[in-house]
Amino acid sequence: MLQSQIHIYTESTPNPQSMKFVFNVELLPDGMSFDYTQPADGLTKEKNSPLAVALFGFDFVKRVFITSNFVTLTKAEHVLWEDELFGIKQYLKKYFEEKRPVFSLPESAISESDAEESEVIAKIKEVLEQYVKPAVESDGGAISFYSFDEESGQVKVLLQGSCSGCPSSTMTLKAGIEALMTRMVPQVKEVVAEGV
Repeated sequence: MLQSQIHIYTESTPNPQSMKFVFNVELLPDGMSFDYTQPADGLTKEKNSPLAVALFGFDFVKRVFITSNFVTLTKAEHVLWEDELFGIKQYLKKYFEEKRPVFSLPESAISESDAEESEVIAKIKEVLEQYVKPAVESDGGAISFYSFDEESGQVKVLLQGSCSGCPSSTMTLKAGIEALMTRMVPQVKEVVAEGV
């Protein structure tokens, strides 16, 4: 049987502290993502990731974001990407060639939630999925629905990966995402980021 070779390429993101490492293999089922802000996050039952914990072993790594086919790393400000890219790429290539695990998750964490949701929430999620998510992922980040308050019309979203701490994320959120969302879903009056 032929062994498929691991290929990794990097893409810069709008956040100068973040770099996107794109793989030719699937890391997670499409639509899923996990964000780690400290090594301990990678040891929790819900998002146990030996890969995330290992990447925090590089002392300049401050955040790890893992999704379908890429990992976005956010570094400390004093470190230059050009000094670290080669070492990180070599490490990741070896990690995957040795078939080490990305995750150790219970099956329930990987299955989709079947909770009932309102028609408005379904429409909000559809707009995020179809129009917003592809653009955000191309920049090394992710966006997901957090909540919707029907009285105020406020949608809260989670920004992850390179979007966390990105200087342009507030402008993108208000001028881009909020403008699109209020036009496509009339019940939405405002879009804000949760926990930012």
